[in-house]
Parts: sequence; C-alpha cells; structure tokens
Amino acid sequence: MSVATPVSTSARSAWQDVPPLRIRRFAERALAEVPVLAEDILRAIRREYPGLPLVVDESGEPMALIGIRRALEHFVEHLSTGMDRPHVPPQVFQEFGRGEVQQGRSLDSLQAIYRLGIRLAWRRLAEIGTQMEIPPPAMYELAESGFQYLDGLVAESVRGYAEAAARQAGERLRLQRRLLDLLLSDHHRATAGGAADPSDLLADRAARIGWPVPRTVAVGVLVRPARSAVPPAVGDEVLLDMDCEQPRMVVPEPEVPGRFDLLRRATAGWAGAVGPPVPVTHAAKSLRWAQAAVALMERGLLPGGQLLYCTEHTEALVLLPPEELIDGLTRRRLAPLAECGPTHSRRLSETLLAWLETRGGAPEVAGRLGVHPQTVRYRLRQIRELWGDDIDDPDLRFELELVLRAMRLRGELR
Repeated sequence: MSVATPVSTSARSAWQDVPPLRIRRFAERALAEVPVLAEDILRAIRREYPGLPLVVDESGEPMALIGIRRALEHFVEHLSTGMDRPHVPPQVFQEFGRGEVQQGRSLDSLQAIYRLGIRLAWRRLAEIGTQMEIPPPAMYELAESGFQYLDGLVAESVRGYAEAAARQAGERLRLQRRLLDLLLSDHHRATAGGAADPSDLLADRAARIGWPVPRTVAVGVLVRPARSAVPPAVGDEVLLDMDCEQPRMVVPEPEVPGRFDLLRRATAGWAGAVGPPVPVTHAAKSLRWAQAAVALMERGLLPGGQLLYCTEHTEALVLLPPEELIDGLTRRRLAPLAECGPTHSRRLSETLLAWLETRGGAPEVAGRLGVHPQTVRYRLRQIRELWGDDIDDPDLRFELELVLRAMRLRGELR
C-alpha cells in the first residue's frame, strides 16, 4: 500500500520520515474513531447553535451527521490512498449550502460551524498522533492539510448556495413577473363564468413573493441610460421589471412622506416618469400616464434626463397627447389669424393668452409680456376686431386658452 504525503507544498514532506506502518496504524485508529467523533462534533455544534434545524435523510439519520462522518472519513483515508490532498465529498456539502438559502440565512454561520468541526476533529487527531508517536512536524503538515480541506468544504457549500440562490432568484422573478402582468392589466374588472375574484388572485400572487398588497400604487416607466446599465436599487418593496425595453416599476403607497425622494435617489442616472397614485386594482391607468409622459420626454416636450412625476406635469399630459383633437380645435379657433403674418400672429396669440390667463387690463398683460401697455392696447383692439363679439363668449375663451396653452407647451409661444 502506498503512503501519501498529506501536504506537498515543499520538495520534502515530514511524513516521508514517518515509518509507513506507523502511518497506516494512525490512519486505521483515526478511521475507527470517526463514528464516535462525528457524533461528538454534532453534539458540540448543537450546543453552540441550538437553533440549527436538524434535517434527516430517508433513513431518519441526520444529514449533518452523515456529512461530518463522510468528511472525516475522506480526510483520514487520504493518508493511505496516495492522494496529495484529501478529496472533498461534494454532494452533502453543496446540500448544506442549499439549505442555508432555503432557511434564509447567509453562509457565515455555516462556515463557523465548519471551523468548529475542524477544530474538534484536529484536537482528537492530535491526541491520536501523540499516542502513535507521529512527529510534530508531520502533525503540523496534517493541520495545514486540514485547513485546506476546510477551504474545500466551504467552496462546495458556496457552490451549492450560489446555485440555490440563483434558482430562488429566478423563481422569484418568474412569480414577480406574473404578479406584474396581473397588476398592469385590467384585472380589476370582474370576469365572467364564475372565475375567481381578481382581488383574491392578486393577494395570492403577492403572497408568493412576500409582497404586502398596498392600498395605492404608482407605476413608473424608465428609459435605459445604456444597454448595460445597472438596475436601480429601488428596494424589494418596489416591483421592478427589467425585461421590458423600457423597464417598469410598481411603487407601493407612493404618497407616504419621503417615498418619492428615496425613489429619485435610487434611480439616479436613469430617466423616466412615474404615473399618478391610483388604487392598486387600477395600476394599469397609472402605467398609461407614465408611458404618455415618457413619450413626451422622448419628443423633447417634457424635461429629460431625470425621473418625472406625472402629477407635476398635469397640464402637459392633458393638452399634448390628444394632438389630433387639439390641432383641429386650433385650426378652428385661431382661424381669424390666418391672414396675419407668422410673427404678428405669434405676438397676437401671446397677448391673447396673457389676457385670458390674467383676466386683467393692459397694464397686467403688459407686465406679463414685458412690453409697453400701449402696445398691449393696440393688440387687444386688433384681437377684438378679428373675433368680434365672439371673444366675449365663455366657451370660446376656454377653448382659445386650451389651444394657446398647448402651443406654449410645444414651444410655439413664449
């Protein structure tokens, strides 16, 4: 039987000076004590970590005990198998890592448990080494090998943890996407045929990802600053869908003080719009307003490069999207200006809008426009000549103000 060197970091190992028979007896003695040692280690771990769940396999034996026993056996057996480094049993320790994900814990406690187990195992192996007269330099190398073995155990657990975390994250994203699809459709409308209450369906899908169903929401639409842009750190309470060309987010209880300030900081570097607060079952309406605002941003009719709130741009969102209606109304109501030149027409339009907004006389309108009152009086006389007595009709004044405000929003008037 060949005898392995536990650690081969140098040209010569201290174990090469130990008689092969003594190494074999040391390994046999240590291997014989593995079952008892594994139980002692598990009891010590349970005392140190009383809240640690004890998962059993199909035979009813604790998985932790199986893992400890296999780890010890692999470590001891490498002394006499010809391997330079002990082989780490991957499956059990990957499963331990997966278990930490399922329990909602980090790997910190698991690594602490491994260190405790290695320390207890080394203490017993040191006692056996003394009894078997293994020279201290060889035992030092064995200790170093033990720490390398610990690194291997941790690496396998990290691999299992990462795989489980990725699966869990993928599953949560899938469930979150189903919730978003429901929220952003008109699911609040009762379905025919005795289907389940949409509110119950919403509550069920929200519960699957641990999302408390809010009373109100606001839906945001984002514009990517770059294809590789890092998603905004909006927090778990905000539902974020990055799979769309224009990512969407659902903000719960948007009117809570400070909510929008936090959201604005979290989306620094991103542009987009957040729709008005609506009942959670009407989230699709908030989404439509946010989409309309983003469309205006892309046309340069709303400020870009930042996160806008639709409630702060109500006038633009009401007057600009229905272009065909506003354009038609503009042609009809501003028809009297058709014979005026472009510059004069624009000045009369600005004066008319200032007059409609102030409901004041020439001095007030002049102050608004930054011109002389006499200039305003001249223009107002022309306006009355062009529209006649119709200019006193409240409905006409209202429609004139609508179309002139829309022109100003488009940058056609001051």
